[in-house]
Amino acid sequence: MSDNQTRRTGCLIFLWIVVAFLAGFSVALRVNPRRLSRNANQQLNKMSEVMSYIDQYYVDSVNVDSIYGLAIDAMLQGLDPHSSYSTAEENKREMETLEGSFEGIGIQFNIMNDTLMVVSVISGGPSEKAGLMAGDRMIEVDGKSIIGIKNDQAFKLLRGKKGSKVKVGILRPGFKDKYTYEITRGVIPTYTVDVAYMIDAKTGYIKLNEFGSTTAKEFNNAIQKLKRQGMTNLIVDLRSNGGGFLEAAISVCDEFLPNNREIVSIEGSKVRPEVIYASRKGDFEEGKLVILIDDFSASASEIVAGAIQDNDRGTIIGRRSFGKGLVQRQFDLSDKSSIRLTTSRYHTPSGRCIQRDYEKGKEAYYEDIYNRLVNGEMESIDSIHLDSTKVYYTLKGRKVYGGGGIMPDIFVPLDRGEDMNAYYDIANSSALIQFAFHYANEHKSALTKQYKDAKSFVAGMTVTDQMLQQLVQYYEKNNKKKVSKMSANSSKELKVWLKALIGRNLYGDEAFYPVVNKTDNVIQKAMEVMKK
Repeated sequence: MSDNQTRRTGCLIFLWIVVAFLAGFSVALRVNPRRLSRNANQQLNKMSEVMSYIDQYYVDSVNVDSIYGLAIDAMLQGLDPHSSYSTAEENKREMETLEGSFEGIGIQFNIMNDTLMVVSVISGGPSEKAGLMAGDRMIEVDGKSIIGIKNDQAFKLLRGKKGSKVKVGILRPGFKDKYTYEITRGVIPTYTVDVAYMIDAKTGYIKLNEFGSTTAKEFNNAIQKLKRQGMTNLIVDLRSNGGGFLEAAISVCDEFLPNNREIVSIEGSKVRPEVIYASRKGDFEEGKLVILIDDFSASASEIVAGAIQDNDRGTIIGRRSFGKGLVQRQFDLSDKSSIRLTTSRYHTPSGRCIQRDYEKGKEAYYEDIYNRLVNGEMESIDSIHLDSTKVYYTLKGRKVYGGGGIMPDIFVPLDRGEDMNAYYDIANSSALIQFAFHYANEHKSALTKQYKDAKSFVAGMTVTDQMLQQLVQYYEKNNKKKVSKMSANSSKELKVWLKALIGRNLYGDEAFYPVVNKTDNVIQKAMEVMKK
């Protein structure tokens, strides 16, 4: 489901989502091998010798290109968690997701410990409609095990022509059952702004899912649209936004900060230091501003949050961000593959580098997010331990900390909910999404006649107890088991999501986010701040 539902069931699926943040800022350069040091040249010659012996004498036939790729990848992973190697085919696919569209099931994934982990589910795409969620572990495709699958193999299995179908078997952390979903592939557009709408007469809301090549234009269009509707306050939702292009983050900051105000600085031992300032008149330099972040807001999201916080331009609300302060630069290789090499660190305007420690290795680095859940940090601000040796100050003298992500000005704990077993039973299966889809199709004529647009649907449509009972019956029939005892909390949450998903099927995200945001505790805190 959407990232909002992922937040609500977050305690069950956090461990594997963190692999989303391997991507860094991309700037293509070429390197001259002749400039290598004598020692580096010696080691390069040694590598060539080893590969020559493997090619000539190894007991089985080998793919030399593949071995070189593995060697390069291992070498880069030994440097830091974010330096990486990509084949030519992987580069092509990534540029499709950032700049265009593609045909497939609509997920981002990574292979972790021989298992395909769903990193995120594209809003409105085929996988979301089928019921997949971020954090799912895909173990089967069309009835065959894919444990041990490689990236290229996964892409070949999951991508395909629009209208073709694929069945996937899913394990969901926190639940014992295997879930099976049939997904109809489709064209996956890549928009970075999910929705922009007015929460009340003065307050606008923009959900930004990543920072891509179209973000500057999309975000500016969203601000202009909301200003025409009377917006004087703005909430920008960067929760679960794993980053993207540096230029896109700068353009977003430039909408809020006055000319010549610092946005970010970049430094490294082998690169020229650079300080980047706001350089134009932004379209929302005045008015109340709130930025929402969580544990999966990373990289470019943290640049925006850090710039707004350090310049005292707005209020940061949510949970501590991921903590990625390393900048990767892309170097294209002769065969169209590439490496992303960490070349520098970025610093917020106060001087903070928010990069988390990675000395204990890549696995421990990513498990830190899971440890935040186990240690209670996501539920209690008292469990958060900030580095007292890395104290910095905002423009107005407020104390902030480096070395571990952006700590929000206002902490809002993870919303676990109480006595929600019935909700989890239904939400974790495909029943909720599929029932909403069928209900919307069967009642489309009556619903669209009664509710002429998304706004009237959000204001007027009510999910009845009878509809909820039909949903329960649909779940029990298709899953061949009884749903857990229905509590008041489960009933309330299911009605919210059923209405939102019916609305999305009829009117898109304009009828989805306004429904789920009404009960989102982080949004509610943001609205309180706006009123003070």
